Amino acid sequence: MADENKPFEENGEEDEDLIELVDEDGESTFFEHLATLEYKGDTYLALCEPENEDEDEDEEKDSLEVFFLKIETDENGEDYYTTPDDKVADEVFEEFLKLVEDTAE
Repeated sequence: MADENKPFEENGEEDEDLIELVDEDGESTFFEHLATLEYKGDTYLALCEPENEDEDEDEEKDSLEVFFLKIETDENGEDYYTTPDDKVADEVFEEFLKLVEDTAE
């Protein structure tokens, strides 16, 4: 998955929390950037799908599906993103929770 890493513009305004990821087929998708964190010498992005203002009011708004991408660099110095295995993702999630708790205090 390649990254264009540019803010999404809507109505002429930039939203610094949204990033665009472009897959190998050229399909782009926007995600909300929650945090960038270091874990065991590697850097990870914590992302979720952007909030949808049109969501059903009855849907639970307290839940948020967070996923992580590891930032790696190729031989040309270009960043690319990989999905960590489940064990590492769980460990990174625990670090993310600590970060959220520290920020909330």
